[in-house]
Amino acid sequence: MDFLRSLAIAASGLKAQAGRIRVISENIANADSTALKPGGDPYRRKVPTFDHKFERELDAQTVSLGRVSRDKKAFEVRHEPGHPAADGAGDVKYPNVNPLVEQMDMREAQRSYEANLNVISSTRRMLAKTLEILRA
Repeated sequence: MDFLRSLAIAASGLKAQAGRIRVISENIANADSTALKPGGDPYRRKVPTFDHKFERELDAQTVSLGRVSRDKKAFEVRHEPGHPAADGAGDVKYPNVNPLVEQMDMREAQRSYEANLNVISSTRRMLAKTLEILRA
């Protein structure tokens, strides 16, 4: 049962980190996008959160991707009068996405994903060794 518990916990972590990576990828993809119409708002950075719940069948806490909220930080404004998305004053709003921060978040999510994957791999190896010992 402990093997099953560790597999389930690590699998929930994999799924949560995969969702986080998806949100971060969307932020990076839209880092330089502007509004579709003059004076409009551009893409707003998304911030993933995590939820945890107690799984009675496993007698353990698992994690999942929680609510994805919008970052309230102000947009970056640049004076570009010739830009199609410029307002009456010639200012263009750019997303509140910092590519460097997103890359660091992506690296952290990747490492967490890899750690959960290593837990699953190690558990599978331990199960295989246990079965091998029982057969002998």
